[in-house]
Amino acid sequence: MARYTGADCRRCRREKMKLFLKGSKCDGPKCPFESRPFPPGQHGRGRTKETEYLLQLREKQKARRVYGVLEKQFRGYYEEAVGKKAKTGEVLLQILESRLDNVVYRAGYASSRDQARQLVKHGHFTVNGKKVDIPSYRVKEHDIIEVRGKSKELTPFLVAQAQAGSRSVPAWLEAIPSQMKILVHSLPARQVIDTQVQEQLIVELYSK
Repeated sequence: MARYTGADCRRCRREKMKLFLKGSKCDGPKCPFESRPFPPGQHGRGRTKETEYLLQLREKQKARRVYGVLEKQFRGYYEEAVGKKAKTGEVLLQILESRLDNVVYRAGYASSRDQARQLVKHGHFTVNGKKVDIPSYRVKEHDIIEVRGKSKELTPFLVAQAQAGSRSVPAWLEAIPSQMKILVHSLPARQVIDTQVQEQLIVELYSK
C-alpha cells in the first residue's frame, strides 16, 4: 500500500501552519515549525505569488495531510461527496471524519492520526464486536468501537486511560476510557468539525 514516508514536520511547514501530525511533539519547544515557520527547500523564505489555483491546491493538500489520505483516495471521497444531495464540501469533511483512524484519534485513544492508523492496522479494535483492521473503515451512527481485550494492556492504551479528559472529545462521539470504548452518537455536522480547512476551495479546484 502506498504511503507518505517523508518527514511529517515538512508537511506542516509547507502548509505554513501546524497540522498536529506528531501528537504531543507539536505542542512542545522541539517542534521544528517553531524555529522554521516557512516552507522547506532553498526557496522556502521567498515570496510566492498567491494565485487562485495555488490557494485551492494548498487547501486540498492541507486536508489530505491532516487526515493522512493519498490523492487517489481523496479524489474518490470527493466524487462520492458530489453524488450526495448535501453540500459537497461538508459531505467530504464528514467522510474524512468518519474514518476509523480519525475516530480513534478524536476519542483520545491515540496521540496522532498516524498512531491511530497504526493501532487500527494492527487489529486492536472491534466495531460492533467484529475486528476491523482497515484505517479507512467508515463508522456509522450508533456504532460501538472497542479496544480488544488482549490489547488493553498495551502501552498506548494505558497512556490513553491515564490521560483521559486531557483532550476534548467532539460531541458526536462518546469516549468511555474505563472500558476503552467509543460510542458514535451521530455523524458530524460541519459546525462541530474543527479542522481548519476551507472546503469550498477544494470543491472549486476539483470542479474545474
